[in-house]
Amino acid sequence: MNIIEVSNLSKCYRIGSPSDLNAAESNKFIRLLKGPLNNYRKYKSLYTFTEAELSDPKPRKDILWALRDISFAVQPGEAVGLVGANGAGKSTLLKVISRITPPTRGSVLLRGRVSCLIEVGTGFHPELTGRENIYLSSTVLGMRKREVDRKIDEIIDFSGVEKFIDTPVKRYSSGMSVRLAFAVMAHLEPEILVIDEVLAVGDAEFQRKCLNKMGSVGKEGRTVLFVSHNMAAVTRLCDRALLIRNGQVVLDSSAADVVHHHVSAGTDDPTFREWRSLDDSPGDDSVRLRAVRIVNESGSQISDPVSSEPMGIQMTYDVLEEGHLLSPYITVVSEAGIDLFSSASQSDTETTVEKNPGRYVNTVWIPANLLAEGTHYVRVVMRSIKKKSRPFSERDVIAFNVIDHSEFGPGASWWEGRASGIIRPTLNWSSEYMPPAMILED
Repeated sequence: MNIIEVSNLSKCYRIGSPSDLNAAESNKFIRLLKGPLNNYRKYKSLYTFTEAELSDPKPRKDILWALRDISFAVQPGEAVGLVGANGAGKSTLLKVISRITPPTRGSVLLRGRVSCLIEVGTGFHPELTGRENIYLSSTVLGMRKREVDRKIDEIIDFSGVEKFIDTPVKRYSSGMSVRLAFAVMAHLEPEILVIDEVLAVGDAEFQRKCLNKMGSVGKEGRTVLFVSHNMAAVTRLCDRALLIRNGQVVLDSSAADVVHHHVSAGTDDPTFREWRSLDDSPGDDSVRLRAVRIVNESGSQISDPVSSEPMGIQMTYDVLEEGHLLSPYITVVSEAGIDLFSSASQSDTETTVEKNPGRYVNTVWIPANLLAEGTHYVRVVMRSIKKKSRPFSERDVIAFNVIDHSEFGPGASWWEGRASGIIRPTLNWSSEYMPPAMILED
């Protein structure tokens, strides 16, 4: 039996428009008397819609459909990610499912207690201390006082704000508030856990703790709805995901497929880019870029490289004129837009020997266990050594999602999960042993 059933769900809002000043009452006294009534009518019109307005096939300028005809079901124990661009309708969907706002049409059926973290510090009273807000928020969300008494030390320890737990919440930073809010929610033991992108407020260490906690929640048979722009977190936590665009579900598939489709912006493969026409390809009269792809050790194209295996970034280009010293150059960029590293071909052939006209294929190899899990983008550049120019420089020409299949995933009992950082190289360690007899006492 499904724990969540969403059927033909739609949510629309009325968009405000400039007041018609010409139609305003000129008499100030009459305008003062009519003001409260007019304000009530405007307020009511924001949330009430006629059947003609809802069924009008032509898009209306004053009505925004945040969600439209969404249907899906979630089984107990599933972790489902909601993926999409800003404004796609993900947060609105969570608010309707959490019963924060009613739907305009359709229905949501829930079979279990829901715990949601959608906005930072939701339900907290700024004048109360962190400890008092734990009891207040937990009680509102359905926990008994004796349950809170039993878990309060665990909640405080998980939040990491024990030093300020008896300080009013109004003096907390946004990161401290979301830590405490998530700690309370995570220990409610709900059947359904609803989480929006608020985890982005926390630091990297706390985000790992949250992901591990959500992973363990899923393993315990509880259901998780997770909204995030961190594609690595979605693929790590969720087996299934929904891609939402313009208020509609355009893809309901495995998390890897949905992330792949989202990153590629609907193209067939974000890890491969090809220019079939020479006239349309980047470059100048001396050289033109023809293709960029991700390959494995055997030279075959791959879509989702694994962190534990080496991968190659292959660049294909055509040299059109003689007399040029050309050297390709690549930069790998993180999802946050940070340049992770760059690499240029420094071989003698590339920098001292002029290239003959023809097609060249250059591959730069990235060793195993260097890139951390997540989405990465590639910038390719061609350097002309003699001319000291760049015939082409293409940003975000391809994208690829590194997958980490290492042993320590979400819910690891003794370690907080995968290694942190934007890269994860495997480094050589040395170890030296001294028996007790050789240890000199001071």
